[in-house]
Amino acid sequence: MPEPSPAATAAPTATTAIPMPAVQRVGLLLTLVLGSLSALAPLSMDMYLPSLPRITVGLHTSDTLVQLTLTACLVGLALGQLVAGPLSDALGRRRPLLIGLALYVLSTAVCAFATDVRVLIACRVVQGLSGAAGIVISRAVVRDLFDGLAAARFASTLMLVSGAAPLLAPVLGGQLLRFTSWRGVFMVLAGLGLVILLASAVLVRETLPAARRRRGGLPDTLRTFRGLLADRLFSGYLLSIAFGFGALFAFIAASPYVVQDLYHGSAQTYSLLFALVETGLVGMSQVTGRLLLGRFPSHRIQLAGVLMLTLSGAVLVLMATVWHAGLTGLTAGLFVMAGSLGVVTPPSSALALQRAPHAAGTASALLGTLQFLTGAIAPALVGLGGQDSALPMAAVILGSALLALGSFVLLCRPWQSVPDPLRT
Repeated sequence: MPEPSPAATAAPTATTAIPMPAVQRVGLLLTLVLGSLSALAPLSMDMYLPSLPRITVGLHTSDTLVQLTLTACLVGLALGQLVAGPLSDALGRRRPLLIGLALYVLSTAVCAFATDVRVLIACRVVQGLSGAAGIVISRAVVRDLFDGLAAARFASTLMLVSGAAPLLAPVLGGQLLRFTSWRGVFMVLAGLGLVILLASAVLVRETLPAARRRRGGLPDTLRTFRGLLADRLFSGYLLSIAFGFGALFAFIAASPYVVQDLYHGSAQTYSLLFALVETGLVGMSQVTGRLLLGRFPSHRIQLAGVLMLTLSGAVLVLMATVWHAGLTGLTAGLFVMAGSLGVVTPPSSALALQRAPHAAGTASALLGTLQFLTGAIAPALVGLGGQDSALPMAAVILGSALLALGSFVLLCRPWQSVPDPLRT
């Protein structure tokens, strides 16, 4: 028998999740809004990536400090989820969501007028803190509405919607630079945030009834965190996702400089390469959600994903050191790396939230927080290696992949036969 989640067993029976039928209960417009909410973070990071070299010149600063604007946003996204998740379990989903989105719009607009890189870094922290509400609450809403295999498949549907953001954002950012400066890119982001805020106000209804809300305040939240982290399986899913996304963020942070400075590509070339790599993530998430889950044991699917991630990291290191591959070979390796995350993420997220039906917001916060904390560390590690080679990016990708593989194997023990909630 699978180990019970401490967070689940501690919750009173009155808080059992409301059973919901299949995905058709959620309309297309609400699906698009939930996908857009989870896309807010990649939009905030990816649309301005082609602008990084121009920000360096425009603010008369260094590449390292400009890369910290990415790290600052990631730190904000990580810490903000620790606040927004428990708040949504206590106050309901709708109120914290709308407040967070309003602050996101304001802070993004302020980014556009920054005249010093330190001001921009500070604004990016606030942007991440406020934008975190959309990510964590959209995932909690899915857990409110769905269970088991339905939750995993709907998560893959959301990834199709939210995956379009990082797919298109660098392309849009690169094209915007033809007509405006990097400041204009932030103004467009503020406008998109405003549209998502208005759509959420109209379409997102409360999915957590008052009877199911947690009232314990900070002590209860800390107990829930401790209970979740004590759950071996939850921690295994948590760490495999977090370290996996460390590999993705190493690519996100380094690729503008690798493509534009090392390979002398244009901002438009970089944006197209980025879109191609992200296609691997989105495409494999759909294959996993629609074709693999429910047919094969979920632990075997996850193991295949982390093994593929590790292999792609090793190949990228060889490309950067021994083979001296060109841009085409590098893109192929990065495509496989991103695709492997599309295999790991849908089952891992669904199984992790399955372990905490009575604290979906808090569990979602832990998932997102650790994911973005590793994402914040990865760019800093890449930056320490310099910008003269693709090796720092490849090395961080491989290191993250090995940590994801080790965490999953040691904690989830995929060789053990246990009931699979995604196959029932």
